[in-house]
Amino acid sequence: MNSERRAIGSAKWMLLTGLLASGVFVSLAGTEALALDAVTPAAQSLPPAPAAQPQPPAPAARHLPNRFAGRAGRYYELVWGVDSLDLRSAESGEIIRFSYRVLDAERAKALNDKKSEPVLIDPQAGVKLVVPSLEKVGQLRQSSTPVAGRSYWMAFSNKGRLVKKGDHVTVVIGQFRAEGLVVD
Repeated sequence: MNSERRAIGSAKWMLLTGLLASGVFVSLAGTEALALDAVTPAAQSLPPAPAAQPQPPAPAARHLPNRFAGRAGRYYELVWGVDSLDLRSAESGEIIRFSYRVLDAERAKALNDKKSEPVLIDPQAGVKLVVPSLEKVGQLRQSSTPVAGRSYWMAFSNKGRLVKKGDHVTVVIGQFRAEGLVVD
């Protein structure tokens, strides 16, 4: 009999706790309604403010900022006819891929010249990387006549993975010299 009373008392206690908890939410909603009634007449004539929508998370696509501050970016565009200079570590760090987009095909010819030997210099690691030449493929670079609007690339051999992500490097192709590029 005693255990029955305890079970009934426990059930009543849980019911009472649930009612009190729901009553708190109801009373909060009621005070919010009272607060809205207390708004001045001038404020009541205004259209209701839109409810604050939660902002969606940032898109998964990477934001690609302009790599160069004003003058440097304009220099590569005006003098060499290229933009979007980019260096990426590829193949687990064994290759550093340099890419660029051609804006002016005539000015960008120097970058695609087969006679020039591209070099990537990393002063932090103290190395100069070159574009490897494979037996059946040739040099790992595009050397066709540039076309405006197209992107071109070349791959530097990073044997030993001496050049790492975050390093500031210089790419030299004949007379072309791009300093301060960051390896992504």
